[in-house]
Amino acid sequence: MPEPSATLTEESEEKASTTAPAHQEVRTGRSPGQVAWARLKQDKVAIVCAVIVAFFIIVALTAPLLYSLQSVDPSTGLKADPYTTNSKIIDFNGLPEVGTSSAHWLGVEPRLGRDLFARWAIGARPSLIIGFVAAAASTIIGVTLGLIAGYLGGIVDKIISWVIDFFLSLPILLLVLAIVPIMQKSLAAGNDLTAEEISRIRFVVLIVILFVFGWMGLARLVRGEVKSLREREFVQAARAIGVPTRAILFREILPNLVGPIIVSASIAVPAYITYEATLSYLGAGLVEPTASWGRTIADAQNLFATYPLWLWPSVIGLSLLVLALSLLGDSIRDAFDPTSRR
Repeated sequence: MPEPSATLTEESEEKASTTAPAHQEVRTGRSPGQVAWARLKQDKVAIVCAVIVAFFIIVALTAPLLYSLQSVDPSTGLKADPYTTNSKIIDFNGLPEVGTSSAHWLGVEPRLGRDLFARWAIGARPSLIIGFVAAAASTIIGVTLGLIAGYLGGIVDKIISWVIDFFLSLPILLLVLAIVPIMQKSLAAGNDLTAEEISRIRFVVLIVILFVFGWMGLARLVRGEVKSLREREFVQAARAIGVPTRAILFREILPNLVGPIIVSASIAVPAYITYEATLSYLGAGLVEPTASWGRTIADAQNLFATYPLWLWPSVIGLSLLVLALSLLGDSIRDAFDPTSRR
């Protein structure tokens, strides 16, 4: 007959071997989005770029507050704003008689005497609005058509693929230069428009044109991914049990495409901002008196040698914003790519 102490010892050893230690760490799985977010937070380049983008967004949102912080102009006794002209501080050659001061942090505009800091701050709005709105709209169109073409296949896939190839073959810049004045005249319906009305029409037209001609790349990417995913076991199982097609697309397939979609949208934003600035520079974008970085660069290039202060703020602002958005898009792409190393 075994001794009681020996029996207790054996039972305790058996329990210790079958139970986990109290301090043992229990790990749970993470989604691809959580993994990408964790990698993105460790990327110093992404953090710096996000701060720069956030800075310009804050400048655009709080532009009236920022330029109201300037002191009163001693020549007029008024606060500076983006649209008020001031001929008292312009000489007979059209050049400003004053430089940077507490009333005009970046000086004033030649010929018209408008405050350059106010126009620089408010000029960030069209670029950001056009970039983000056009990117969002083109993403919706590209994802929708890519899902339909990739999942249904057959004649639907052929038609959508043909449309994608047709749009990609078009000279977009030349078409935009021709379409903008045509749509402007069509919307005017023979009436004489003010400069503000023309600028508003062109603002809307630019957004429409950019997303109409900007969805093809994402649609092609989504189509290829969906054609691969539709043959996976979880999609086949959903089909077998009678899950509706719409539920399969939006609940089974679309969550697996979040990474490529976010990457494509983040890269599209700086591209659209550059397009807006280029079109404004070429005269097919926003017009006076609307403040725009592209419009300012176009106006200031002729006086760069005489008055460089007019050109540099818009050039630096546009370059920093586009560079930060581009690098942030690259960082997001690397964060969603498990094979990359930063």
